[in-house]
Amino acid sequence: MQLPLYMWYEATHALLGPARALSGSTKIFYNNPINPMSLSPLGRGMSAACEMFERATRRYGKPTFDFKPVSVDGVSLAIIEDVVWTKPFCNIVHFRKQFIKNVVEQPKILIVAPMSGHYATLLRGTVETFLPTHDVYITDWADARTVPLSAGRFDLDDYIDYVIEMAELLGPDIHLMAVCQPAVPVIAAIARMEAENNPATPCSMTLMGGPIDTRESPTKVNLLAQDRGIDWFQHNCIVHVPLPNPGFMRQVYPGFLQLSGFMAMNIDRHIEAHGEMFNHLVHGDGDSAEKHIDFYDEYMAVMDLTAEFYLQTVDTVFVRHALPKGEMMHRGKHVNLKAIRHCALMTVEGEKDDISGVGQTHAAHKLCVNIPDERRAHWVQPKVGHYGVFNGSRFRNDIAPRIAAFMANSAVGSPKAGKRNVPDLELIGA
Repeated sequence: MQLPLYMWYEATHALLGPARALSGSTKIFYNNPINPMSLSPLGRGMSAACEMFERATRRYGKPTFDFKPVSVDGVSLAIIEDVVWTKPFCNIVHFRKQFIKNVVEQPKILIVAPMSGHYATLLRGTVETFLPTHDVYITDWADARTVPLSAGRFDLDDYIDYVIEMAELLGPDIHLMAVCQPAVPVIAAIARMEAENNPATPCSMTLMGGPIDTRESPTKVNLLAQDRGIDWFQHNCIVHVPLPNPGFMRQVYPGFLQLSGFMAMNIDRHIEAHGEMFNHLVHGDGDSAEKHIDFYDEYMAVMDLTAEFYLQTVDTVFVRHALPKGEMMHRGKHVNLKAIRHCALMTVEGEKDDISGVGQTHAAHKLCVNIPDERRAHWVQPKVGHYGVFNGSRFRNDIAPRIAAFMANSAVGSPKAGKRNVPDLELIGA
């Protein structure tokens, strides 16, 4: 295992500390309004260069949600973040609205955030969109380097166990929304629950840009995993957490490697974006620079994954294609998607998704053959990539309303609720 790699990463950050301090002091000097050079091209250029250096060498911490009050039925309600369930590797955060009488009870959504290197705050826009109309919960996965070895292992089987426990906690009227990576463990958890007639089986699941079958429209990420094989990832991507982190000596796939891979896929785009930010700073275009800063503050904040979870996921999902082949197992039991009969299914894809290609998520419909047609839907959003499937204006205006309509439809049409009239949905048929 590559203990020195992580140690060099930590050492590099420490060694750059004095340079960052000098850069910060220089920026303050050239930004000072009493400095006559602050408004000159040289002053603005120096200030912008110092900020770019500081941001390029900074270690980004875990972001916060910090939602503003939302309006519900014309009443402004503060959002209070409550941790309602906790395990060593995950918490459930409930975005509870400040209590006010006569507020209509809202449908419950559990957003299962991806455990793929970024924090749950990457879905801030997703949560914010549903806050006014839904009772929203989200999975807040732990950074593996902060979890001591005494907490034990965490693999794909444990992930599925967590999802089942969450569903049992929040009740059968919950709607699950899996964004990207969790599509596989979420649908596997529901298959196991249905197979065992678990009364807490969720009312619906919405899978967004998830790798259900990566043989469909394979992307660069899929092809890399297929070509390299699991042994390559074991020897080249797994490291030990160094001191002084609480998870010292835990084997992990470090977030900085994941981030490097994502940025390398679109390096030209990232270089161009940072060049534009530099120009915005030089010309005093604070609003445009702020948008760039907000995005990269989130994008650059990364977390480590446990080695066993990462390797099992790569092997099961990307190398062996165990789920679509009907070979996936959980705790020695077969994950049979034909067992899903009651939980409604919606899939969402982005036309230009370069992480999960078009068709990979839709494959869930081909596998879940026993879900009634009226309890399934599919939507391909034109002109969006992977990030646009769950964030941005097209998500707010086009995707989210369809998901909300689908969840309302699935709740009314649920066998648990009895037979009732179901509203029509304007969705591309599955």
